[in-house]
Amino acid sequence: MGRCPECGAWGTVVEELVGRRPAEPARDVSTEMLGSPDGDAAARSPTGVDELDLVLGGGLVAASIVLLAGEPGVGKSTLALQAAMAMGAHREVLVVCGEEAPPQVRARAARIGAVADGVRTMSNPELGAVLGAIESAAASLVVVDSIQTMFDPEIPSAPGSVSQVRECGARLARAARDNGVTLVLVGHVTKEGTVAGPRVLEHLVDVVLQFEGDRSGGVRILRALKNRFGSTEEVGFFEMRPEGLVAIRDASAYLLADRCAGLPGSVLAACVDGRRPFVCEIQALVATTEGGPVRRSAVGIDPSRLPLLVAVLEQRAGIPLGNMDVFVSAVGGLRVPEPAVDLPVVLAIMSAWKGASFAEDAVAFGEIGLAGEVRQVAAADKRLIEAANVGCTRAFVPRNFSGARDGLELHRLGHVRDALDAIGAQC
Repeated sequence: MGRCPECGAWGTVVEELVGRRPAEPARDVSTEMLGSPDGDAAARSPTGVDELDLVLGGGLVAASIVLLAGEPGVGKSTLALQAAMAMGAHREVLVVCGEEAPPQVRARAARIGAVADGVRTMSNPELGAVLGAIESAAASLVVVDSIQTMFDPEIPSAPGSVSQVRECGARLARAARDNGVTLVLVGHVTKEGTVAGPRVLEHLVDVVLQFEGDRSGGVRILRALKNRFGSTEEVGFFEMRPEGLVAIRDASAYLLADRCAGLPGSVLAACVDGRRPFVCEIQALVATTEGGPVRRSAVGIDPSRLPLLVAVLEQRAGIPLGNMDVFVSAVGGLRVPEPAVDLPVVLAIMSAWKGASFAEDAVAFGEIGLAGEVRQVAAADKRLIEAANVGCTRAFVPRNFSGARDGLELHRLGHVRDALDAIGAQC
């Protein structure tokens, strides 16, 4: 059956085998006290990749299951291989390469760094072979790239199907925990942005890492969506280079390195992703439409916010944008979905509409409501500190913000009409 008669979705019907005998209770059951001292259960092993260790909370926990998810081509395999090579210098590591042949993996490993002696590879994606390798090998870290290539011959479905992913993931996780092995599963992300499966792996693992970024750009962002052993508020920044992924220590300096100041439609935005603040450039372009429907295009920000902000500018500030195309972009291939970029977007659109450049040493942040009011956002102090670090001297903030920052001249805005007046004063 291709289509579910209940919800109308396609390709979601999964075969379930019935008629099995219920499992008999085990006779030898061992238990232990929760407070029994048995070493440090949360002892971490650094991966050798600083940004990855930051997101993980210090490194990989022994016998934990980590899911590294992302779109095809974003760099998941490269990141996993770099961590495996770094850890292979002082322990045994097994890399199950279901998508590539071992010579291809060796060639990529040689390109991104020296191949560690402790790293072994196998290209057999059959579940039984991998389980046997986990039990017989002395590896303390196993990387499976990717879980969508694994298959169990006893399940009558193709690799990558829901049944295969669920069964292979569950049995691999059980084998890893029974043998005290840390398991890293590389998983693909669907067009809808969820882990292919769908989402059946997220309940089986201890840590879910999301690796995202524009494949045409250089910036990659690593974030933890789930972490049983630490915080999910840390974010790692990487740059994709020919020699592999390189950590970006100062994200703001990297994002603003190519900025051409003094151009209309360019405004600096103070953003926070997790616990990490950074300053990026928001650009806007306003052009008169020569017939046909107007376009509202957003790259790097929430696309549903742009029509809303344009409507607010028309109704609350009296800016005639009804017959104009409006394009907005977060420069650098970033995705900045937080509402704090509303005010920078509005200022950039106003600057582009007036055809006058905004102050190059000014930064802005704030959420815009439907009534045109400028609302407060979280972590305002962090944003101002980062803005001062990159050399900004002025900041446009919500009116109700009560803080202050030495070296920054604060301009408090309560409404988009105030933003329009600020454009006239600063441009």
